[in-house]
Amino acid sequence: MEAVVLAGGEGTRLRPLTLTTPKPVVPLAGRPFLSFMLDWLARHGVDDALLALGYKAEAVHAVLGDEHHGMRLRYLVEEEPLGTAGPLRLAADEGMLAESGPILVVNGDCLTDFDLSAQLRQHSETGATGTLALAAVEDTASYGVVPTKESGEVEAFLEKQPGPAPTNRINAGTYVLDRSVVDDLIPAGRAVSIEREVFPEIVGSGLYGFPFDSYWIDIGTPDRYMEATYDLLAGRAESELPRRDETDSLIYDASITSGARIGPLSVIGRHCSVGDRSVIERAVLHDDVRVGNDSVVKEAIVATGARLGDRVRVEPDAIIGAGAVVESGAVVESGARVEPGAAFG
Repeated sequence: MEAVVLAGGEGTRLRPLTLTTPKPVVPLAGRPFLSFMLDWLARHGVDDALLALGYKAEAVHAVLGDEHHGMRLRYLVEEEPLGTAGPLRLAADEGMLAESGPILVVNGDCLTDFDLSAQLRQHSETGATGTLALAAVEDTASYGVVPTKESGEVEAFLEKQPGPAPTNRINAGTYVLDRSVVDDLIPAGRAVSIEREVFPEIVGSGLYGFPFDSYWIDIGTPDRYMEATYDLLAGRAESELPRRDETDSLIYDASITSGARIGPLSVIGRHCSVGDRSVIERAVLHDDVRVGNDSVVKEAIVATGARLGDRVRVEPDAIIGAGAVVESGAVVESGARVEPGAAFG
């Protein structure tokens, strides 16, 4: 079974992390983010994934390669951004999709463990034109709201509209589509929004919802990136992560932390060094980070290769870019963004 993974965005809300690392392979709990989605797809029988990429596509390929635990990985590179539907038409025109059978499409910025096999079964049993996974969220303002009838048929597709929402069920970014949707409803040669142009066209013509209550999160912002990290460390989302320590923290290979206090809910990447009496609390260090003595990093992200001197304080919601240097005694205030390679302090 094949899946199309839409992962072509620039990840602007995750800058400065995505200035140097494309969003699909930004480290999440020490692993390329997209590897969690590939694991999930594999658990439900997907053995062929077509990754639709744009920004820094070569870097994604370099990290993920052509195979993931037995799953074949193929790559479709958009020369110009094609939106959320255009890549499907391009893949069809390039002969990269199966000529018959349903098409499974997933947004590449979601972390979930819902029962994808059940969604595929429902699609087959109802003879649907399309079946949309629908997650329940507390705040619908940032998402497309999808009210359904008792039969499960979609009544409307209300993409990010102001005002009270008729339901808390939102588009969770996983679709099963009949091939005719791609061939007949997605025009070639331009960017197309599947949410605004395609789904409204098939409301009333066999578009169904698949509601679920399992774990789901979109990691498109720093806040949700950190929330997903904590959920993975605490075991609230299914994963194949290594065993965490007694503080629900992960310390990867060849890192030196013996004189420091690590945790709770922290990630120390590979080949990191954290100095004596330093504290890393509910924070993420990517690989090859150096933290001096008597420093504190709390609820913040420090990207690959960054260097923090002695007595540094990094406050909540700050992000330090790859290769940046924070001088001894400096305070990186809450919400600050230190650009990759910059000298701070």
